[in-house]
Amino acid sequence: MFKSRKYINIIMLLRVIGWLLLIESMFMCIPVITSILYGEECLQAFLIGVGVCLGSGLMLMSLRPRSREMRRREAMMLTAMVWVVFSLLGMVPYLVSGIHVTVTNAFFDTISSFTTTGLSALPSIDALPKSFIIWRCVMQWIGGMGIILFTLAVLPMLNYQGGMQMFNAEVTGITHDKLRPRVSSTAKALWLIYITLTVVLMTLLWLADMPAFDAVCYGLSTMSTGGFATSDAGIQAYNSVSIKSIFCVFMLLGSINFSLVFQAVTGNFKALRRNTALKAFMGVILVSTVIMAVSIWRRGLFQNIEDITIDPLFQAISVISSTGLVEPDFAAWGAPVLCLLVILMFIGGCAGSTSGGAKIDRIVICFKNIRNEFFRIMHPNAVLTVRINGQGTPEVIVQKAIVFLILYVMVILGSALILLLLGLPVDQSFFSSLEAISNTGLGVDLAGQPTDISSFPALGKWTLAFVMLVGRLELYTVLIIFTTTFWKR
Repeated sequence: MFKSRKYINIIMLLRVIGWLLLIESMFMCIPVITSILYGEECLQAFLIGVGVCLGSGLMLMSLRPRSREMRRREAMMLTAMVWVVFSLLGMVPYLVSGIHVTVTNAFFDTISSFTTTGLSALPSIDALPKSFIIWRCVMQWIGGMGIILFTLAVLPMLNYQGGMQMFNAEVTGITHDKLRPRVSSTAKALWLIYITLTVVLMTLLWLADMPAFDAVCYGLSTMSTGGFATSDAGIQAYNSVSIKSIFCVFMLLGSINFSLVFQAVTGNFKALRRNTALKAFMGVILVSTVIMAVSIWRRGLFQNIEDITIDPLFQAISVISSTGLVEPDFAAWGAPVLCLLVILMFIGGCAGSTSGGAKIDRIVICFKNIRNEFFRIMHPNAVLTVRINGQGTPEVIVQKAIVFLILYVMVILGSALILLLLGLPVDQSFFSSLEAISNTGLGVDLAGQPTDISSFPALGKWTLAFVMLVGRLELYTVLIIFTTTFWKR
């Protein structure tokens, strides 16, 4: 462990984290302004939080590394570290505000926010001041596109200090396509699209008669496919078809590869038409919506056309995008629908999006590889390749996708086993583990009953917090730190 310090540039890592903490302190000014506008007593708590972030950041920035080189090990370690550090300092306002939350619950809530999972260990949202509600949504919005990616956009100097390695360590997917020659320019382009879509979403929600504060919060949490609500009633508090329709569009946009969104914005619609993963993604949503609609119709649970059109579409997109907003009566739609929701949670959105899950891209690759293997059984001498977007996929990408899915299932089983040993029921253990790794916080069980995370044992909450981080950073970036391969020269 001590030898590792000779070739891992710890001082440079800490210096970069210092820059990042200055950015976090800047974002924490948003709940400060909210506290002032609404005259809330928790203003002091957020001022302390800003001070702690700012002080810690300046202290770390004063470090002077011998070298500013950032290699792959530094990039992976920095990416994993910064999400934990952001969560630790992001929970400071919780601890000093007097809202009576434990360290475990505060950390769980902040890392759930940053990883856009949406699970909460807090007993009630209605009891929270507005400044805390908006802070949770701001954290989700930051985590949606990525902390490191934002830093690459505002600190172009990192383009020469391991920028590509950090980009690869944080951006989700099986491949990482740059939109610009420089990583910093790519990060700026992605964040510009993200900010623009968020502002448009906020505006549309406000025009649909949603209160301005709620429109801002839902805009932040929906574009990041995080799903934090502004009240315990959630989206059902509005009971509006227009609002649900707007949510459907932007949850869908948030779960599509942002490079494709960029291509569409620049007029290259051909990239959309030939993208295999996108076509499969839209197909899964369509089939899921039809299955849900048929189930609702057969059970006689509809009163109007929206019940068998907008509602199932909303639920399908919400779950597969990992946003996690739910219809109040989805548990009554039948066992096939509940099974389908679990499958959608596992699949997730497209690579390079803000959504969680294993990603539809990997699922497509694995199914195409399975088809090839069946063909080889009858034709042993056939030379086949997995074709994605009209081109052959390198074998190493296919192997990586398969290994990822195996490891994904292993993490679910391992974390569920820990929860079982802590005394949680079997169904709740596996479902909570799947929610955590897929970053899909439904907040309810398969029976439609609210999940009381606050009642989980402390070790169970820390386990789920770790799994949320592993899921957000796509397994390898976090898990490789615990291997001897990472620490060897």
